[in-house]
Amino acid sequence: MIGIAGVAASFAALAAARRREFGMLRHIGLTRGEIARMLGAEGALVAALGVLTGLTTGAAISLILIHVVNRQSFHWSMEVVVPWGTLTLFGLAMTLLATAAAVLSARAAMQVDAVRAVREDW
Repeated sequence: MIGIAGVAASFAALAAARRREFGMLRHIGLTRGEIARMLGAEGALVAALGVLTGLTTGAAISLILIHVVNRQSFHWSMEVVVPWGTLTLFGLAMTLLATAAAVLSARAAMQVDAVRAVREDW
């Protein structure tokens, strides 16, 4: 949940910073729904990359701990059993939750009128 809150906060800040871009996209004909889908796709890609990086790094660290550290420090080892179903479910759930968080956190930035969003002076 902490990770999802971080994703929501970062996408809210990103959407606030991109308010003028959203206004310009609205001027060239994109709807709020299309912008929301674009942000959802960005959230899904970032989350999928994060999940893959985390799973790969976690697998590498666990193999080093099991086959190197345990043998050298404690003189024992164990068999590696990977719970593929649980890890797949976790990865999909995190990706879906991050996508939803990205879309929901960007709703406030998309509520601004297109003309006002472009006219805003930072």
